[in-house]
Amino acid sequence: MASLSATSLCSFQSLQSKPIKTSHVTRTSLVSTGWGRSGFTSLRTSRFRICSAAKPETVQKVVEIVRKQLALPAESEVTPDSKFSTLGADSLDTVEIVMGLEEEFDISVEEDNSQNITTVQEAADLIEQLIEKKTQA
Repeated sequence: MASLSATSLCSFQSLQSKPIKTSHVTRTSLVSTGWGRSGFTSLRTSRFRICSAAKPETVQKVVEIVRKQLALPAESEVTPDSKFSTLGADSLDTVEIVMGLEEEFDISVEEDNSQNITTVQEAADLIEQLIEKKTQA
């Protein structure tokens, strides 16, 4: 089986110097399936998320917004790894969480990005990315 692949990677910095920024690694492979001489190929794309560390205060604000939006009791555990769906959020709740985040942080989240947010950490990481882009513009 022949395989041609291209992978985009990001550079990493030491956690001691500054937090690692969120990056996505996309791997695309063109694979010959070996179906005789037909030359049939398929394109496979995999997406991997590289974890990063958003500022603790950003994560805490996201937790507060999620708690408020989902009307979670104070004793319920909400961590950076908490999935919105596990906390009881449906798709409308998730949209309203994103709207609350946009208002709190004065950012605009594109629809493509909002569909990829499933955890508190992903939301915090995206917020930091958008704030950084905003300050650079």
